[in-house]
Amino acid sequence: MKGIKQLARHLDISIGTVSRALNGKPDVNPETRRRVVEAAKALGYAPNQSGRSLRQGTTNAIGFMIELSADANASSDDFFMGVFDGVQTVLSRHKLDLVVFPCPADQTPVDYLQRIVGRRLVDAMIISATFRHDARIEFLKKAAIPFIALGRSETGENLRWIDLDFEGVARQSVDRLVAHGHRRIAIAIPADDINLGHVFHASYRAALDRHGIAYAPNLVFRQDRIVEGGLEIAASIAAMADAPTALILSNDALAPSLYQGLKSHGKLPGRDIAIIGFRDNPRARYLIPSLTSHCFSLAELGGAVAETLLAGMPAYAGLYPGQDDNKIWPLTFMPGDSDAFSLPPEP
Repeated sequence: MKGIKQLARHLDISIGTVSRALNGKPDVNPETRRRVVEAAKALGYAPNQSGRSLRQGTTNAIGFMIELSADANASSDDFFMGVFDGVQTVLSRHKLDLVVFPCPADQTPVDYLQRIVGRRLVDAMIISATFRHDARIEFLKKAAIPFIALGRSETGENLRWIDLDFEGVARQSVDRLVAHGHRRIAIAIPADDINLGHVFHASYRAALDRHGIAYAPNLVFRQDRIVEGGLEIAASIAAMADAPTALILSNDALAPSLYQGLKSHGKLPGRDIAIIGFRDNPRARYLIPSLTSHCFSLAELGGAVAETLLAGMPAYAGLYPGQDDNKIWPLTFMPGDSDAFSLPPEP
């Protein structure tokens, strides 16, 4: 049995009575409601979600937009799969579905998003990889659709977001390296306008300044390619007369090619140059020497994103009191061998 008509016929009562009983309406006799609910379970009644959604003006779906690129795909990162798991776990409590929208590399993200919203495919949106100036945020605000950003942005006021603690990672990494005697500390950040790069860069500069270390622009490596980026950074370091003794990564997917590139130039990570990664990435997990990095639960992050989004939606706000706040998501330091050496004190 699949539909409400068959259920009503089986019980020999009207479709309207069955519908009101299943939706908890107060004008239904308790005994009738009991009969309807028990029969629905016994006979495998499945509500027509598309019809119900049409009547209610909702889709019972939450969209999650990600941007694709050949380089990102080749890096085989598990980030979004882990986040999706956490988001869907929360949405399942409310019989909501997660719909992932992968924006092709050859399409403008805001145009792609406009098409999704224009077709009314979802009730709310999650966007990620936010830029410092992000047209998607402006569009979603004008469209008056609930949304949350996985990442901060300078675009728009009252933006609901959750972001990783890039400031804490940069500060802790610089502090650790300085304690080991390093003064020429480099960083690798994205080359584009993605906001995490700006936050990481600013935090790195502030940490250097706190230790009285002069900022050197040539120690900032900006990469727009993940797979080959580590090779390019290694080649640049090998060509420098006054090379850095330490390097902090904002994307651990760079680490495998970085290790390979450094070794090809006769430099060994953990001996000739200290390396600290950003996140515990599966591609970097089995490097030798082991990569000093930071870790956190992707599923818990995804769950927090979903709960914060729902807390800002009138239909669910009462279920998540006090959770409609922006959050900086903490990471836990995970020591490895890639920075496990100290430099002698400067004369």
